Amino acid sequence: MSKGRMEAFSDGVLAVIITIMVLDMKSPHGTGLAALRPLLPVFLSYVLSFIYIGIYWTNHHHLLQAAQRVSGGILWANLHLLFWLSLIPFATAWMGENHFAAWPVTLYGVVLMLAGTAYTLLTRALIARHGKDSTLAASIGRDVKGRLSVVIYAVAILLSPVRSWIACAGYVLVAVMWLIPDRRIEDALGR
Repeated sequence: MSKGRMEAFSDGVLAVIITIMVLDMKSPHGTGLAALRPLLPVFLSYVLSFIYIGIYWTNHHHLLQAAQRVSGGILWANLHLLFWLSLIPFATAWMGENHFAAWPVTLYGVVLMLAGTAYTLLTRALIARHGKDSTLAASIGRDVKGRLSVVIYAVAILLSPVRSWIACAGYVLVAVMWLIPDRRIEDALGR
């Protein structure tokens, strides 16, 4: 089965997710710069979520560059990932509108952790389809960064009811880890 439709559908869903997030940001009721101050948590949560969606989009693109074909199971694994990503606008809005309160920050972390887990499952499904000796399998390797991300999410979720700012720092840390370009797939495809 061709991977083109899955890529196009995923790109469309991610574009809709970003659109929903930006539409959730309401303009201030005032004309001065002071009117923007209460919206700062909403804006910061949007920026973090936009970065996360961008990270997933670029990594998804690279992942599918290394894939040659998909199966029904891979399509479902991809939909599983898109499901969790589609909850990011809700979690983002709740977290930002409530100024990074404990439970919204916890939910945000749960959504991020489940999206990360879904991405791992998609990667494993693609590797199973292409074989352990494939370029894709070689480029992913042990996926230390992916595993470390899930551990950081779990710790942040546990800490969020006590210190939500520490949890947010963990979410930012994971985003920064993934902003550093991961060249494994590009390097493997270039060989």
